[in-house]
Amino acid sequence: MSTEIRLAFAHPSERSEATSPSAPLDRISLRDHIVEVEIGAFQAERGTTQRICFNVVVEVQPLTGPIDDDVDRILSYDRVTEAIADALAEERLNLLETLAERVAERILVEPRAMRVFVRIEKLDRGPGALGVEIVRARDRNAAPATAYDRPHPRLVYLSNAAIRSDNLAGWIDQMSVRKRPLILCVGAPDLPAPQTGHRMTQRRIDLLAIEQNAWVLAARDPRCKVVSTRTELDWAMRNGQICVWAPSKIVLDAVDGPSAHPSDAVALAVWFAATFEADEMLVIGAELPRDPGVPLRSVPVEQSAL
Repeated sequence: MSTEIRLAFAHPSERSEATSPSAPLDRISLRDHIVEVEIGAFQAERGTTQRICFNVVVEVQPLTGPIDDDVDRILSYDRVTEAIADALAEERLNLLETLAERVAERILVEPRAMRVFVRIEKLDRGPGALGVEIVRARDRNAAPATAYDRPHPRLVYLSNAAIRSDNLAGWIDQMSVRKRPLILCVGAPDLPAPQTGHRMTQRRIDLLAIEQNAWVLAARDPRCKVVSTRTELDWAMRNGQICVWAPSKIVLDAVDGPSAHPSDAVALAVWFAATFEADEMLVIGAELPRDPGVPLRSVPVEQSAL
């Protein structure tokens, strides 16, 4: 077996050693860390958990002085396992590649981490281990990475009467001049949705009905853009784009999903507001839920000034 093939299947620590730069770096490693989690792009992988195995090696800058047996001076193994736990807790993922990228990003935030090898394998999808491995490095000349501070948006729930209202453009004018990012939420249209008699499929249909109404709202005002992923929402909030939330992906991928049924669209929007740490939620033309958990304010459809 050639060296290249052997290293391809060797533990990441061997790849790290074989490809180490000229300047010596220390290494810490995590071997055979197994977590049971729901992940995968196939329908058969939804609603069930499977074992995935992590092998991680982090190359770190050597300390310039004595360690003095002080845990605060080193990059702790806990930082690696915490990076894995945080990436898994953020949302349900389809791809191991995405998970590996997020784990690597979190580890490279650490000031001493210079390069990281992340191997992730599914243990229950076949007779062998199916996985991916990535290598990511920090630019040695760049400043240390910092965690992204997501802005706190303002959420507005629009009832169907509010979507049809002649005041819609004026409301958006008023809301768009505020400093906070603006995300609009809607419920299902007034038309009845198909009924399947099956809980999981009905949930998808009801979420898709909300998304249909999101596109109806977007058609009423070209400033409103329908978005469905965290990445899109983060980009939109940083760039001042008005969003209309299409809920299916974020709801279905949530590790700790909403208890609210899609038919209770205001409560679902409240869950979303809490998830994105919204400063305030305005509800136009609908009743407020009890015990919302975020600051709420209600406005009737007939009121033109917000």
